[in-house]
Amino acid sequence: MTETPARDQNVVVIGDALIDEIHLDGQVREYVGGAALNVAVGLASLGVRTSLIAMVGDDEDGATIRGFLDEHGVRLIPTHGPLGSSRGVSDRRDGEPFYVFNAAAQARRITFGAKEREALDAATLVVVSCFPFDDVAQSDELIAAISDSSARLVIDPNPRESMMHDAARFRETFDRLAPQSLLVKIGDDDAALLYGTGVGELSDRLLAERTPAVLSTAGARGASVETTGRVVATEPIADLPGPIVDTMGAGDATLASVIQSILVDGFPADADQWQRALRRAMLIAAATCRHEGALLRQP
Repeated sequence: MTETPARDQNVVVIGDALIDEIHLDGQVREYVGGAALNVAVGLASLGVRTSLIAMVGDDEDGATIRGFLDEHGVRLIPTHGPLGSSRGVSDRRDGEPFYVFNAAAQARRITFGAKEREALDAATLVVVSCFPFDDVAQSDELIAAISDSSARLVIDPNPRESMMHDAARFRETFDRLAPQSLLVKIGDDDAALLYGTGVGELSDRLLAERTPAVLSTAGARGASVETTGRVVATEPIADLPGPIVDTMGAGDATLASVIQSILVDGFPADADQWQRALRRAMLIAAATCRHEGALLRQP
């Protein structure tokens, strides 16, 4: 059983919300998804009071997304999508998704108005996932809307190749914002796409640039944390009964679990505390991979 954070603690997640249209074995299945949405729903399922700031269209897909979030107890603070709701069409290769995104997803934008700033000011933690960091003006609006970012901001760049317009600009903005955060989460696929390196090399680079703490995920090889205080913790993926059905959402589940641990136990101060947080996250990631879709599952 996971513990529930204090009632006055809450998280605001900023990023993408979309419909995943998955083509597999001649069949088409649709799920409500998006990395930020997955994290928000995962946090809510772990007992965390959660809001999601995302762009959603006034269309059928938007109604589906709104209904899904309402069903799972996540408050949506929407930016109107003038081109409709985002949609990603994917094929699977060895369980991994390969996406093509629609025009709405490629032109996604979030407005930081009074309602958004009020929610951000009241948040215990702010999590940013799959944000268009290659849009410098929008990124500047994001960081201006978050006070005390070094104590509250968690960033997962979660880049999507067919959603980016300028990879170099995305890297530059992410590199600028990472040291201003409390925690950065990166995956092996992020490191390869953005920097052409392994996840360990990217972690070293971020730490050298004074990013306080880096959570690295490497699929079947598990996860690790390194901090500028030279704290290191590593945990393999948990071995649970049953076959791996779908790896989509495992990284989002890992991040949601680590955030929930921070809310319950405080920000880890040593390797043992990080180890406990990672062990719980790897159990949740392993359970998530044993179900279809990206919804966080608990063992």
